Amino acid sequence: MKTLPPPSEMYRALVARDATYDGSFFAGIRTTGIFCRPGCGARKPLRENVEFFATASDAEKRGYRACLRCRPLEPALAPPPWAEKLLALAERAREDRVTALDLRREGIDPARAARWFRARYGMTFQSWMRSRRLVGALERIRGGAPVTSAALTSGFESESGFRDAFVRLFGVPPARAAAEGKDVLRVRWIRSPLGPMLAAAGGAGVCLLEFVDRRSLKTQIATLRRHFPLPVVPGTNDALDQLAEELEEYFAGERSTFDVPLLSRGTPFQASVWKLLREIPPGATRSYADLARELGRPTAVRAVARANGDNRLSILIPCHRVIGSDGSPTGYAGGIWRKQWLLAHEREMTHATST
Repeated sequence: MKTLPPPSEMYRALVARDATYDGSFFAGIRTTGIFCRPGCGARKPLRENVEFFATASDAEKRGYRACLRCRPLEPALAPPPWAEKLLALAERAREDRVTALDLRREGIDPARAARWFRARYGMTFQSWMRSRRLVGALERIRGGAPVTSAALTSGFESESGFRDAFVRLFGVPPARAAAEGKDVLRVRWIRSPLGPMLAAAGGAGVCLLEFVDRRSLKTQIATLRRHFPLPVVPGTNDALDQLAEELEEYFAGERSTFDVPLLSRGTPFQASVWKLLREIPPGATRSYADLARELGRPTAVRAVARANGDNRLSILIPCHRVIGSDGSPTGYAGGIWRKQWLLAHEREMTHATST
């Protein structure tokens, strides 16, 4: 069951129109009969006129209607304006240091920035920026630059401070990382018609693709780091560029399968389930019971469902093609509405191809 923040914290976020809490809870307004996201710009009610819900469906079950202003049933297709400003600042800074004072000068609360980045990238804004500077330094060292020069060019005040930060991220000193060709997991946002997605890939392929508002994203990132004990840094690589291109073609109805290399480490049982998922044709569905029978374990329906939910490669390993035995589109962590959209999209592509 989803754990809600304390009521006092939720009400404070609602009054402050704090969009960093969007997805954490929904607020039902008793006086109007509507429910909203925390970041909604509508006039705020008194505390006694508000009740809080973990999901939009919970609010609907209590008889509340979706707010027409913040549209809580629709995905957030873009970061809020203040976060767009934060991302622009990060891009301008590149390998320069960005301090809490720099953020405040831009009208951005450092704690808010840290919370927003941690929810969407699994690290704080400062960790994100430090990682990018360290990767830039590693690339300079690989290009022949002395360690001292790379440290100072990357915004570190001393070589010793640079070395300490580098070892914490990469696990080895700079020169050794350069000599060993140390790999990293690059992470980036990819926009989609269903909301932004977070993708991660190493040199050998993509290992994470999830909607950023998925409630278990933090858990997925933690599991990812256990299976891939590599530094996680912002940026892109060939696999992520290929993924972005193929996803654009998929959502445009021009592609129903993917060629980008995938890295899907898990237990042997999870791997067997994920293999079956990739064998389900676009436009088709299977039930959890069907998959259990195909594995020769007809009583392992719940275990199959858990493995389905542990899939870290949304769309690429098509867990959305698995439905309940009664045909209902149940059990999709990205949201049932997304599952319905993806299935309808693939059926339409399949129909267009066959006619």
